[in-house]
Amino acid sequence: MGIISFVGFTLLVAIIAWWATRGTDESSAEGYFLGGRSLGAITIAGSLLLTNLSAEQIVGLNGQAFTEGILVMAWETLAAIAMIITAVFLLPRYMKGGITTIPEYIEKRFDHQTKAIITGLFLTGYVVVILPSVLYSGSLAFSTMFDLPTMLGISHNASIWVCVWGIGIIGIIYAIFGGLKAVAVSDLINAGGLLIGGLLIPVFGLLFIGDGSIADGINTLWVEHPEKFETAGAADASIPFGTIFTGMMLVQMFYWGTNQAILQRVFAAKSLKAGQQGMILAALIKFLIPIIVVLPGIIAWHIFDGQLENADQAYPALVKKVLPAGLVGFFAAVLFGAVLSSFNSLLNSSATLFGFDLYKQYFKKDATELQIVKAGKIFGLILGVLGMLVAPLIANAPAGLFAWLQEANGCYSIPILTVVVAGFFTKRVPAIAAKIGVISGVVLYAISQFIIKPILVGNAVAEATAAGITDVKALSLIKAEAYPHFLHVMAILFVLNIGIMLIIGKLNPRPTDYVQQATDDVDITPWKNALIAGVLITLLVLSTYFIF
Repeated sequence: MGIISFVGFTLLVAIIAWWATRGTDESSAEGYFLGGRSLGAITIAGSLLLTNLSAEQIVGLNGQAFTEGILVMAWETLAAIAMIITAVFLLPRYMKGGITTIPEYIEKRFDHQTKAIITGLFLTGYVVVILPSVLYSGSLAFSTMFDLPTMLGISHNASIWVCVWGIGIIGIIYAIFGGLKAVAVSDLINAGGLLIGGLLIPVFGLLFIGDGSIADGINTLWVEHPEKFETAGAADASIPFGTIFTGMMLVQMFYWGTNQAILQRVFAAKSLKAGQQGMILAALIKFLIPIIVVLPGIIAWHIFDGQLENADQAYPALVKKVLPAGLVGFFAAVLFGAVLSSFNSLLNSSATLFGFDLYKQYFKKDATELQIVKAGKIFGLILGVLGMLVAPLIANAPAGLFAWLQEANGCYSIPILTVVVAGFFTKRVPAIAAKIGVISGVVLYAISQFIIKPILVGNAVAEATAAGITDVKALSLIKAEAYPHFLHVMAILFVLNIGIMLIIGKLNPRPTDYVQQATDDVDITPWKNALIAGVLITLLVLSTYFIF
C-alpha cells in the first residue's frame, strides 16, 4: 500500500507539472531558465520553501534537535528576517537591472572576470557540498523509513547508493528536460503536501507520547526535558547564543539574498510586486517551519531515550515509529518531492550559471539562445552525475550532517556575500578589490577551518587526555573552547575582507561612480505593503526568543 501511494502521488505531480508547462517556449533562454518570467506570488512562495526545505534540512536539523534541542530553530526563524530584508531592500535593485543570475549583477558592478570567479565558486559549492548533501540525506531517510537493506537484501551502504542514483536520475529528468517552470510547479504541489505531511509527524508523535492527547504529549516533553527548550545553548552547542549576532545572520543573508538557486525563483516573477509577495509569504510560513524540522527531533529524543546509532536517523526512525502504515507512502512521496525540488533547483541554477555566465562568455560568444540552453542542459547533466558520485561519501562526515553542511558552506558563502555587499553599498570600489576580497575570503576560511582548527583542537584534546580527562562532555567543551565557532570566524573574515576592499577602493578607486542601468524587462512597481508585512513578521520572530 505504501509503495502504491508513493508511486501514485509522484506520478500525479509529474503529470501536473508537464500539463502546466506545455505552453512555455523552453527553446528560449528566458523560457527555460526563468519560466518566461511568468511566476506568481503563490508559486514563488511554494518553490522557495521546497528549494530550501529538503531532506538535508528535515533530517539534518531534526538530528541536531535530537541532541541539542530547540536552540537550532535559529536556522529557520532567523531565515524569515533575511527573507524580509531581501524582499524589501535587495530585490528592487536586482529586478531593476533585469538580471538573470547573481554573477550577472557582479559583472555589471565590477567586471566579467569577477563574474567568472563568483560563478566558479557557486558551481564548486553546489557539486562538492550542496548536491551531495541533498542526495545523501534523502537516501538516508528513504533507506531507514522503508528498511531497504532488509527489503532488498543488501547492505546499508548499498541501499544508500541505490537511493542516490534513483533520486538523481529522476531529478535530472525534471531539471534538465523540464526547465524552471516545471520545477516551480512541482514545487508548489509538493510544498502543500510537505506542510501537511510534515505537520502530521509531530502530531502523531505527541499523540504517541501523550497516550492519545497532544496536550499531554507537549506537557511530558516540557516537564521531562526542560533543557531541550533552552535557546541559549552551552559553549559546545552547534549554535552558541552569541553566534546569532555574528555569523548566523550573514549565512542567512547569503542564502536568501545572494544564492542563485533561491533567487532564480524570484527573478522569474512576473513583476517585482509578485516577487516581494512570494518571498514575504514564504517568510511567514518559514516562521512556522520549526514545528516540522525541530520539534520531531525532540520527540524522537524522548521516544528513543536518546539512544540512536546516528542522530541523523532520528527523523526517519520517528516517521517509521509513529506514522500509520497507510500514510507512510504518501509522506515518502512528499519527502521525495522535497529532495527532488532542492536537487532540481540546484541543477537548473547550475545550468543557468554555466549557460549565461561561462558558455557565452568564454566558449561561444555568438551562441544562440537555443545553443545556450543546450549547453546548460549538458552541463547540468554532468554536474548531477558528479553529485551522485560524491553523495555517499558524506556518510563519513565527522559531525552531524547539518552542522557539517553549514561549516563547509562557509568556503564560498561569505566571500560571495562580501562582494555583493561591497557592490551594493559602494560606488568607487574597483573590480580588483572584489577579486582580492573573494579570493582572500576563500583562502583564509579554508586555512582557518581545515588547517589551523584541527591542529589547535587536536592539541587541546591530546593535552586533556594526557591529564586524565576522558569524559565525553568535558572533552566536547574543551574542543569548543580551543577555537572560535565557525560562525564567529565567518563574521571576523567578513569584516576583514570588507575592510580590505574598502582600503583598496580608497587607494585605487574606480575613475567614475557606478550607476545601475534600469531595464524594462519586468514591471518594477513595488508592493506597497511590503515594509509593513516585513516588520510584523520580524516582530513575530523576535517574540519567540523572548518566550523561550
